Amino acid sequence: MKPLIINPMEDERNPAARHLAVSLKEYARNLYETRQLLCSEAVLVALNKGLNGGLTEQQAVAMAAPFCVAMGDSGCLCGALSGAVLGAGLFIGNSHPYSHRREMRKSGLALHNAFKAANGATCCRVLTQKVKHDKKAHFKQCAGLTADATEMAALMILNKRPELLAFLDGSATFKTRGRLGAIMLQFFRWF
Repeated sequence: MKPLIINPMEDERNPAARHLAVSLKEYARNLYETRQLLCSEAVLVALNKGLNGGLTEQQAVAMAAPFCVAMGDSGCLCGALSGAVLGAGLFIGNSHPYSHRREMRKSGLALHNAFKAANGATCCRVLTQKVKHDKKAHFKQCAGLTADATEMAALMILNKRPELLAFLDGSATFKTRGRLGAIMLQFFRWF
């Protein structure tokens, strides 16, 4: 089994995986910054769409929604990390989840540890303590955590399942929206 490499600076051996991970990172950031989705939703939707996970966008949002805002405003586990772990489980479990359960748990731990090493904590209350009274700084920090967690998960998934790259379109670009386009999309989703 290949060693787990999550830090984007550690592995430049696969430029296609790196390019895709960065594209997914920016896609998730856009989903969050334009307020289309919250943290865990943006991470799971980006990974699912970018790596052809097989879920509809609605299914991905439904699975990830309870983990947003630190598990429903509990202040505990960061939603971005939760979305990354959900995404890793989707792809590492693949079509044989019962035989990959141990590997999925190890991947969850690896993401947890990498996220904590990069950010100093995994608890939302701790991560946002210095910015909780500044809405702009808080929003910007969460957008960054969402983007970074997406990249970490994508790199880990592609490291463990490099065959996914063979099935993907090499362009690795995703439709991002400006704030007005996102508002219009949200409006039409309600009807």
